Amino acid sequence: MTTTILIILGVVILLFIGSGVGIFNSLVTLRNRYKNAFSQIDVQLKRRYDLIPNLIETVKGYMHHERETLEAVINARNAAITASQRAAVNPGDASAMTSLNQAESQLNGVLGRLFALAEAYPDLKANQNMLALQEELTSTENKVAFARQAFNDSVTVYNTEREKFPNNIVSGFGGIAPAQLFETESPKEREAPRVSF
Repeated sequence: MTTTILIILGVVILLFIGSGVGIFNSLVTLRNRYKNAFSQIDVQLKRRYDLIPNLIETVKGYMHHERETLEAVINARNAAITASQRAAVNPGDASAMTSLNQAESQLNGVLGRLFALAEAYPDLKANQNMLALQEELTSTENKVAFARQAFNDSVTVYNTEREKFPNNIVSGFGGIAPAQLFETESPKEREAPRVSF
């Protein structure tokens, strides 16, 4: 009789251990998915950051008196690159994602100012390089938005699974931390910079 109880107890313990291992592996898989989704954002942000110097060079020849705005765009781009690199190291880190959100919001703001100023320069609006950059930036902004949505979807699935019972017990023991969404704080910041000429 005691042998049967020990066997049953052993089977129950193995089931609990097996269940915990399965939950842990599932959470690790979901964590890797959201990290992969962030790397898709990172690719598009790098593409966007690479376009900005070309935009500045094209605009510089026309906007001689707008040096402050051009410098603001360059500084915001550099801050966004730094924040993006920090977030890429650990996309689940809340402070890194907040810094990236703020840097991207600042970059969108100064780009919006730049494009508003460019409206006053008819020759610039007709420049072929500027039109090509406009097309590239519009395409890139759409890709960033799509990649951001995919990342946020992955983070939501991960966080939901992490918080479910008994997954929350396993995540607590396994050190599986929650992930931060990539979102902006205000509705104005949620809009991509307007790049029409």
